[in-house]
Formats: sequence, structure tokens, C-alpha cells
Amino acid sequence: MKDFEKVIEYKFKNPVLLREALTHSSYANEAKDKNIKCNERLEFLGDAVLSIVVAEYIFENLPELPEGELTKLRAALVCEKALYKFGKQINLGDYLLFSKGEKNGGGADRPSIVSDAFEAVIAAIYLDGGMEPAKKHILRFVIPELNNKSTKPFKDYKTTLQEIVQKNPGEKILYRMVSESGPDHDKHFVFEVLLNSNSIGKGGGRSKKEAEQNAAREALELMGY
Repeated sequence: MKDFEKVIEYKFKNPVLLREALTHSSYANEAKDKNIKCNERLEFLGDAVLSIVVAEYIFENLPELPEGELTKLRAALVCEKALYKFGKQINLGDYLLFSKGEKNGGGADRPSIVSDAFEAVIAAIYLDGGMEPAKKHILRFVIPELNNKSTKPFKDYKTTLQEIVQKNPGEKILYRMVSESGPDHDKHFVFEVLLNSNSIGKGGGRSKKEAEQNAAREALELMGY
């Protein structure tokens, strides 16, 4: 943990937060100790902090971009692929706590796990020191990525579907998990997207986010987009 603090250039006042951020669910489950928490709740908070920091930065620094382009750009910077890339830059997977099976199964290099842990670390910094250090940590990765002209826009099918549905007031989109299978180191999720309780698309993936995107993509295809 001390080595990792040097890597991220932030020293925790409460090291418990960092340990939780680096603890995968497989380790917590194997330990069977209720005092050991995995990083899933922190991931939830980190996702929100990441989104607002990225949205604020591109809003202030790219005044020429319209709302639709800002949405696409933000999606490209907070998607699993981008966060995995950021996590690899600091060898995040090497610092995570796994069960034996997950570690041997290559969990340290799994995009869904590394990207989720990256969000959890953001939340830990935010809870420990507030928004400013969290913002500094995020922009350390985001600014160089923005300056990388080879960065390709992320195809955010969920946002595209939402924009189409919003044209009809009263209609609502909901994502629901259909199934979850496989061991911790090789999970497979299936989600369906509902339009006013009617299923309009289904998709699978190795993470919940990927499965939701694939469900939205199928819905768009079936709708003729």
C-alpha cells in the first residue's frame, strides 16, 4: 500500500479506505471475515466522482463542442476500455488483493476488474481528502488522453438509445440483469433493456457495463438505427 501511495502520489490519512479500494470481492469472500470489505461500494461512488470531474473539465476546456459531442467524449473517457488503460499505466492490477483462484485466473489483468478498481481508488481518495485530490488524480490520466489525437470515440449505445427514447415523453428505459454465470475470475452477465416494461434488446458481456451496452446495441439494431 505504501508503494502504491507513491505511485498515485497521494498519502492516505485513513489507510483502511485504500485497502478496501484494492480488495477484490473474491478476496473478501475467501477470507470469510466480515470486517474485510471489497471495493464494490467504492466503485459505485468513484464512478460518480469520475463522471462529474471529466464532465466539468471538458465543459470548461472545450467550449466549441456542442452537448452531443461532449456526451460522446465523456463516454470515451470513462468507459471500461479507457479506465483499464489508465489502470495499466500504474500497474493497478499488481496491487489488488485476490483469492487464489482469481489471481491464478488472471484477475490482475482483466479489464472489468482493473477498471472497477480504478473507480474504487478514486472514491477512496475522494472520501479521504475531498474533491481536489480526487480531481488531481483523475486529470493526471484524462488530460494526456484528451491530447492523444489517436483516441477514438467510444460508441455509447446506452446514451444513443436514451436520446432516441427521450423524444417521446413518458417513455422510460430500464436495464435488468437476466443472468450471472461463471466463477469469479470468468464471470458472464446477461442484461436486457426494457422500454416501458417491454424487453427490446438483450446482450451479454464479462462485466455488467459491457452487457448493458450490448443490450442497448441490439435494441438500436432492432429499431433500425
